Amino acid sequence: MKLTDLRANEGAKRKRKRVARGHGAGQGGYAGRGIKGQGSRGGKPKGAYFEGGQLPLVRRLPFKRGFNNIFRIEYQEVRLDRLAAVAEAADVNLITPELLSELGLIREPLQPVVILGQGEVTKAINVKAHRFTKSAEEKIKAAGGSVETVPLKVTGAHATFRKLRKAQLVKLHGES
Repeated sequence: MKLTDLRANEGAKRKRKRVARGHGAGQGGYAGRGIKGQGSRGGKPKGAYFEGGQLPLVRRLPFKRGFNNIFRIEYQEVRLDRLAAVAEAADVNLITPELLSELGLIREPLQPVVILGQGEVTKAINVKAHRFTKSAEEKIKAAGGSVETVPLKVTGAHATFRKLRKAQLVKLHGES
């Protein structure tokens, strides 16, 4: 094999489009650039992020604070001190999302619940919820209680519980 035998792969090299060579060539007249305006003449190219004179997205971004995650799961928050007050007042051992909704601490028993670690627990309580903060879990176990994580029925991109209607939640979790 010699250097003269080397060839580029089929289709790797294309002939350039020759513009402004008459109407018969297909790109005559204004050569696909239009009549007037910024793109019709030679010179500096517009660049990848040019937006026609509008402030480019790259320069606008620092003023946009954060973004909205459309796949987020919205948890109903319950503080630990509220749980302790419920356990002492109602004299119950097991606290579930259904019980919390009956007592008015959360709105919807089918929506996910998170237990936050604010406050102290003196009585041993057993808590069922979809999520616990580390401090809440440690405080409940230190008081002699137990935590049970209820698995979410929907996962991944479909776990946007805020978008599910009540009929859909009942279908997932059953009647409560």
